[in-house]
Amino acid sequence: MYKKFLATALGGGGLLVLATSPAGAAQAGATETAAAAAQVADSAIDISVLVDNVFILICAALVVFMQAGFAMVEAGLTRAKNAAHMMLKNLLDFVVGATGFALIGYHIAFSGASYFGFDWLWGGPSTLAPGAENLTMPVHFLFNMAFAAAAATIVSGAVAERVKFRAYFIYAIGISSFIYPTVVNWVWGGGWLSNLDTPFIDFAGGTVVHVTGGVCALMGAKITGARIGRYNADGTSNPIPGHNVPLAILGVFILLIGWFGFNAGSFLSADLQIGHIGAVTALGAAAGAIGALITSVVAVKTPDVTLVGNGLLGGLVAITAGALNLSVFGAMATGFVGGVIATIGVLALDRFRIDDPVGAIPVHLLAGAWGTIAVGLLADPDAVIGGNGPVGFLYGGSIDQVVAQFVGLVTIAAFVGVCAGTMFLVMRERGQLRVSPEEEMLGMDLAEHATPAYNDDVVGMDAFLDDWASDLSDLGVDGDWLDA
Repeated sequence: MYKKFLATALGGGGLLVLATSPAGAAQAGATETAAAAAQVADSAIDISVLVDNVFILICAALVVFMQAGFAMVEAGLTRAKNAAHMMLKNLLDFVVGATGFALIGYHIAFSGASYFGFDWLWGGPSTLAPGAENLTMPVHFLFNMAFAAAAATIVSGAVAERVKFRAYFIYAIGISSFIYPTVVNWVWGGGWLSNLDTPFIDFAGGTVVHVTGGVCALMGAKITGARIGRYNADGTSNPIPGHNVPLAILGVFILLIGWFGFNAGSFLSADLQIGHIGAVTALGAAAGAIGALITSVVAVKTPDVTLVGNGLLGGLVAITAGALNLSVFGAMATGFVGGVIATIGVLALDRFRIDDPVGAIPVHLLAGAWGTIAVGLLADPDAVIGGNGPVGFLYGGSIDQVVAQFVGLVTIAAFVGVCAGTMFLVMRERGQLRVSPEEEMLGMDLAEHATPAYNDDVVGMDAFLDDWASDLSDLGVDGDWLDA
């Protein structure tokens, strides 16, 4: 009889097995090895949960940071007299979106068929979220809350420079608490569009976020009306350039960076698949900018930097719905067309006398709609690891996916249009929507906040007032009240 010590290191820990006979050693060794293997497996699961939650938390932070990008784009493409107002609205998009989505919207979005009654606030920090294998409810909420705020902020730029601050609160709450969460419920929360025979596909929110926000922006801009001086009686338009193009393009770069969290985080896991998602995100953006550059040169005879910036955003929006399912070439084609559509859309809005200072409607609504349909046409099964993704029509698939994409797009746009249109019409009829002509010409910074974005050392207050008095005079509005 002899004693034998067997030390086995598994998962960074050691097991010491003491056997008193060869047979006993073999039996004990097998038992202990199996136990150690189980322990390592459990540890691996715990690590996977931890990594997934850390990854999605970082992605959520990137999406929240996109609010800074939206703020810079909107402030840069509007006039200096409204810059502080635009910054405050984008700051509060996060505040209002977080609060409304926490108290109401998240419950609607992920309540499944019951539509309401899902309580994350009482689930505990370690409770796993429904439909997200490894994510805790708080992390799942944070990621989706950032999306809700992004949907609300799309409207801000389209109605800039003439909508009351109080109206902003009303529509931001309505979008983040009801309109957007209902669309999420239909697509990502177990609702009817996810249960069609051929399910509607929107991987990262091309329709759920961008078309929803774009339709709200369209309703808001049309019902509010154009800014004073934007259009003439004969139907011609007068350009109202923004005051800081570098600020706007910096915002575009921030949005590009944030979009990696937007798209890759939508996989809801730190998986090898996120590399492909990130690559098609970058290439879709680049192709969108190229498409916009070419369209700008053809249409306006110059490479307009703001059109190219919006084209890059249009490419990003276009590939968002199919970021998981598009090949590299499919993403480049989709992004290129998205950039062209966004550029043509900016130029075409004047024909309908729709005043959108930042181009939010063509970038989010039109490019988002194209990207949604593109999934049905260009989905490549080999884009998904394992090769089991949906098959687009042009890859030998049936027309069923195109039909599903069209049905989802139309029904979501119709629902959002009715809800947003009603909301803006009620505000307009109650006199809660638009500021007075005098306040609009003075600028929102002074009229609504008594705080200019730029102090006297940069742009003197007297110069501000002189410019606005001149504008009022040109438009036949009495500016004497400015002397008071």
